[in-house]
Amino acid sequence: MNYIQNVWKLYAIRFFHNLIPAYVIERLFWEQRGMTVQMVIYTEIIYAVTVVLLEIPSGIIADKWSRKKMMVLNAFFGCCEFLILVFATEFWHFAAAVFLAGIGRSACSGAENALLYDSLLSKGEEHSFEKCLGRLNAWDFSAAILAALSGSLMASWYGFEMNYWVSFTGMLVSLCISLMLVEPEVKSKTDESIAIKEYVKASIHFFRRNQGVCLVLLSGMVTGAAISFIDEFWQLYISRLGVPVIYFGLFSAGLSFLRLPGNVLAYRIKSRMNYRALISGVVFVFAAGMLYLYAVKGYTSLAVIFIIYIVSGIMDPIATGYLHHRIDSAMRATIDSFQSLGLRTMAIIVGLGFGFFSSRFDIFGGYGFISFLCGVFLIYFLISSKGVVE
Repeated sequence: MNYIQNVWKLYAIRFFHNLIPAYVIERLFWEQRGMTVQMVIYTEIIYAVTVVLLEIPSGIIADKWSRKKMMVLNAFFGCCEFLILVFATEFWHFAAAVFLAGIGRSACSGAENALLYDSLLSKGEEHSFEKCLGRLNAWDFSAAILAALSGSLMASWYGFEMNYWVSFTGMLVSLCISLMLVEPEVKSKTDESIAIKEYVKASIHFFRRNQGVCLVLLSGMVTGAAISFIDEFWQLYISRLGVPVIYFGLFSAGLSFLRLPGNVLAYRIKSRMNYRALISGVVFVFAAGMLYLYAVKGYTSLAVIFIIYIVSGIMDPIATGYLHHRIDSAMRATIDSFQSLGLRTMAIIVGLGFGFFSSRFDIFGGYGFISFLCGVFLIYFLISSKGVVE
């Protein structure tokens, strides 16, 4: 069986799974159905708690049971989510939808990267993992660009519900392709089955023994959490600069497009720079860029946001690849889930500071806090990574 076909199937799954024009008008649609801001916050809490609680168990299940089946489960719950939302009229309908979305997100976390790496490993192509992961992310962003550009047009021409039916259709296609995935053979360093209770203990022991892996993953968590607060609040930031709302859809598509080069070229950049220099450079751009967003409140800040997005695309393939090249296939999904859980934990920590300073100094103060955090981490990384990360 040619497991490399899995790579192309994963590209298609990621594209259709993220072809979600419903997100463009999501809050307006929910408001139209009677959801208040407080209710929306409750659903976000339900989603976050569900993902955090299931992140590690889902990784263990993927390693013990099947990575393919977890991918299928993710797509199935995605279909259920949008089907419920089309007809949702009560709070519990929306709560049920985001609960299923949380389960699906947890099921996919760890399983997707593990299936990708082991598919490549089965053909002796594991060295191209960063290249394939970057392209996988590129399909993700391409779908986001298409959804952003088409979502507002469909909503204005056909109504809000059309966006949800298109999103459901994309998720259904993703489910069909998921069923065609082939479970790769797991090449473990040991043939012995690992007891479920030993997975967490073994994962923690792995991170304790590999300081370099911890530093690289931590850098990915810091930059990942930082970029998420531009993802969430760029609308507020550019509105403070006086950018007309009519350009918001184009700006959103542009941000997704700017992530493509870093993801696609990360494997080439890695071959020309060592990990320490590359990661230090990315974190420096984040620290300096966020400081600029805080200090300079003008249209030149838009160019800085673009620069941050260009370099941000490099980190995910680099950090994830650094991890997967150093772990055993028998625990690949579990340890990858620890990475995802760490990112969410970091986002919560950064979010607390971001919210505190934003409430006192507007959105600009929040980015000033992130700049300080990135600067402190950069100093820590340069000191701690010497002789450990090369």
